[in-house]
Amino acid sequence: MQRVLAIAWKDVLIEFRSRQFLGAMLAFTLVTVVTLNFAFDLDRGDRTSDAAGALWIAFFFAGMLGLGRSIALERDRGTFEGLLLTPVDGGTIFLGKFLATLASILFVEVVTLPVFAVLYDLPALHPWVLGITLVGTIGFAGLGTLFSAVAATGRAREVLLPLLLFPLLVPVLIAAVQATAQVFQGERDDLLSWFNLLVAFDVIFVTLAYLGFSYVVEE
Repeated sequence: MQRVLAIAWKDVLIEFRSRQFLGAMLAFTLVTVVTLNFAFDLDRGDRTSDAAGALWIAFFFAGMLGLGRSIALERDRGTFEGLLLTPVDGGTIFLGKFLATLASILFVEVVTLPVFAVLYDLPALHPWVLGITLVGTIGFAGLGTLFSAVAATGRAREVLLPLLLFPLLVPVLIAAVQATAQVFQGERDDLLSWFNLLVAFDVIFVTLAYLGFSYVVEE
């Protein structure tokens, strides 16, 4: 865990010193949330489903801006090979990159949720919404870290990464939107089922990404 935290802390420091992609992610998320708020029919009584979709669209597309930037930058500078030569296994490197990516996305979400709650007049700071956001982001960051390592070697990685990632993230996106909409509507009928789907996705795919990261970076 010390090695995992050392890799994660290195990436977090690099991002916060440059503030390049973190600022772009935050700005994109806020602009998307504000724009979609005015795009909806303000006179309609129930906007909970639309609002939940808008929230997760903002999160996912903003996360794509900064997803895997540490791997891409290290590939371009030739320092990723040096990281692979250190006496750590690929799973340790994956966890470090994963935690750094998760921290940056969660930072953007923590800033966005209060703004969203004010604009849409919905309980975006409800404990259930916070839990759904955390669990959904874990799955997104886990798969994103794995596929960013795959796409980092390609010339068109900005195009390749969404093409590889989004088909597998459909269950996360659907479950997160449905669970968030249930909280916004004040219902609890299917909330636990959607939340359990998110948890199962995280356990399965983050574990597979951890086990397969060594083979991906070696190839």
